Amino acid sequence: MNLAIELNALTKTFQFAQQERTLALDTLSLKIPKGEFLVLLGANGSGKSTLMNLIAGNLRPDSGSVCIDSQEVTTLNDFQRSRWIARVFQNPYSGTASDLTILENFRLAALRSKRKGLNIGLNATFRELVRQKVAGLEMGLEHKLDQAMGTLSGGQRQALTLLMSVMDHLDILLLDEPTAALDPRSADLVMRTAEELTRSFSLTTILITHHLKDAHHYGDRVIQLSEGHIARDIGKAEKSSLSLTDYFSWFS
Repeated sequence: MNLAIELNALTKTFQFAQQERTLALDTLSLKIPKGEFLVLLGANGSGKSTLMNLIAGNLRPDSGSVCIDSQEVTTLNDFQRSRWIARVFQNPYSGTASDLTILENFRLAALRSKRKGLNIGLNATFRELVRQKVAGLEMGLEHKLDQAMGTLSGGQRQALTLLMSVMDHLDILLLDEPTAALDPRSADLVMRTAEELTRSFSLTTILITHHLKDAHHYGDRVIQLSEGHIARDIGKAEKSSLSLTDYFSWFS
């Protein structure tokens, strides 16, 4: 199996003030093949965000290891993992710079994993590349590349954030409840865009969502976490036979 991510016996605990230690993940192991679209489900406190933070490098485990593309990265910080990983957060305003134009945001995204020097020009070739990519969203924003990102809606910014994630080399796309703050129409656009980018660029994608309809409709595999353990691991064949009612029954 050609693996994008391999997690080995990850354990993570937290302690807040004088409270007892909370076990977020308990010796969790998981293998994710390259190009797989994995949906991660679970109740609040089940360990979903902790797991994603350990993959992204925002947290380090108490024990266990994280491997990306057969390389152990357990001790690497998030910015050191940017050569492989891009992440889209729940807040649509966190992935873009409000004061910069759409085009300038795309230019920064194209330099995400590169050394930041003075050569960040916005030439005609780059403008046309961005225009073509943005036109694919069918939002009319390809005609507004010089408009400040801060003037756009949350849905527009989240869709653009997804597009910006593939402006630089990328292997793994982490989607951390990317539609939680969006209206239904914008949420649908973001999810369709995520699906299209995953397939077009053969990305390994992990989606955390509370929207069971999205879990049912998108992805190759679904995992349900419960109290830091994997409660269900449903592969592609079985997932295709599940009904939406099945998903709801897991939380009843």
